Amino acid sequence: MRWDELICSLLVSVRQNPTLWDFFQKKATVSNIRRCLPISSQVLNGRTGCGSPSRLLFWRHGALPNEAQPRGIRIRGRLETNAHAIDAVSVPDRLREVRDRIERACARSRREVSSVTLIAVTKVFPASIICEAYDAGLRDFGENYVQELELKAPELHDLMGARFHLIGHLQSNKARKAAELFAVIQTVDSAKVARRLDETGRPLDIMLEVKLSAEEAKAGADPSELPGLIDAVRATKNLRLLGLMTMPPWSDDAEPSRPYFRRLRELGEQFALPNLSMGMSHDFEVAIEEGATHIRVGTALFGKRKKP
Repeated sequence: MRWDELICSLLVSVRQNPTLWDFFQKKATVSNIRRCLPISSQVLNGRTGCGSPSRLLFWRHGALPNEAQPRGIRIRGRLETNAHAIDAVSVPDRLREVRDRIERACARSRREVSSVTLIAVTKVFPASIICEAYDAGLRDFGENYVQELELKAPELHDLMGARFHLIGHLQSNKARKAAELFAVIQTVDSAKVARRLDETGRPLDIMLEVKLSAEEAKAGADPSELPGLIDAVRATKNLRLLGLMTMPPWSDDAEPSRPYFRRLRELGEQFALPNLSMGMSHDFEVAIEEGATHIRVGTALFGKRKKP
């Protein structure tokens, strides 16, 4: 048993005794708890300042008073709890499994593993999980919302070499803030958005999101719009066009995604854009077989996102 699990067990025992628990609640103020928990964070994460998995662990076991419960992340008006961040399977274990899957897919495709960039999708997960993934060796992270990364950013400033990719739809009025937070914008789908990003004066890598399905909810430029959009991006001073990105219709089976991945590869070849962002946890092997250079993986690394 790890030392922090032992402490949790002891505190749970204390809580079962009303007299001892009342004394603990009076003494274990939030400030006292915060002074102790950075030690746990340092042991588990190899650093301080990246959140506190131990604090989450204590709370999960019912060993913290209510006032010390970990805070969630507010997105689009709802509070997303981060109590799900602690999983029975660790991020390093999940990462090994994902890398094994990548290696097998590359072997089948006769490709080098180094030709595939793994982007860890951390939407809704707290900054502490990003830190844990960073410690496990990941350097590319995907977020869907500008405002979410803005909330997490203060806890991530010491992650040297980390690159954040915006993989959710970008509204032109949020271009300036996106340019401040992200190194890569994968969802440029109009000349207007490209122009707004360029006007920020920040060098950015971008991808063009292409809509290949008939789903109304899907964003992206129509393939017929690509020539003009490519010209508009290449006319800018601060944007570097990397390639194309798409998201096929959801299916539990990976094979239905294959025609969409193949079509994106054909468009990449047509416009001499070698980088292709496609494939998620359930279908990234098929995406690699069809030429993906960037895969966006969340569930396979961090488990399913739990709704409040």
